[in-house]
Amino acid sequence: MTNDEKENLGPLGPLVGTWEGDKGDDTAPSDDRGTEKNRFRERMTFEPIGLVENHEQKLYGLKYSTVAWRIGEAEAFHQEVGYWLWDAKARQVMRCFIVPRGVVVLAGGTVKPGAKTFKLSATVGSRTYGICSNLFLDKEFKTVRYELKITVHGENSFSYDEDSQLKMKGRAKIFHHRDKNTVTRVPDR
Repeated sequence: MTNDEKENLGPLGPLVGTWEGDKGDDTAPSDDRGTEKNRFRERMTFEPIGLVENHEQKLYGLKYSTVAWRIGEAEAFHQEVGYWLWDAKARQVMRCFIVPRGVVVLAGGTVKPGAKTFKLSATVGSRTYGICSNLFLDKEFKTVRYELKITVHGENSFSYDEDSQLKMKGRAKIFHHRDKNTVTRVPDR
């Protein structure tokens, strides 16, 4: 990838590549609707897609996928696919993704071009940065807010802290489904 291509991606440029981490921490609803904690490992890939034009709007983006496995288990417990987009003129980073449980999120935030730390969010019902769920999840585990913080530690490491806030049937308070990990770059082969 050339320096120009990386520059076009703004704060997303450092994410290009394949990443792995085995110190993930997941706090999620348990089968009995209590709380469970899981340690996990994951693999993330970010591939440049080039220029995307919406008439006057010019975006540069990354296609990405994530797969996560509980430590000691062979089958993945979480997968997602989507896009990360950079709008340099509006200084907006967007992350749009789908989880195969039936949730779609378009999160965004204002970010400086060379930022090493940035935050994105989405709120259910928003016409811009929002969340959409299937019928069951909307009734039983409605995601009402999504927040993400990314911190780039250098060329070969970044971390994230993700908070999916759920309104769960039978619970008065919002449940904070948290995922955190620090990943390192997998060298090109």
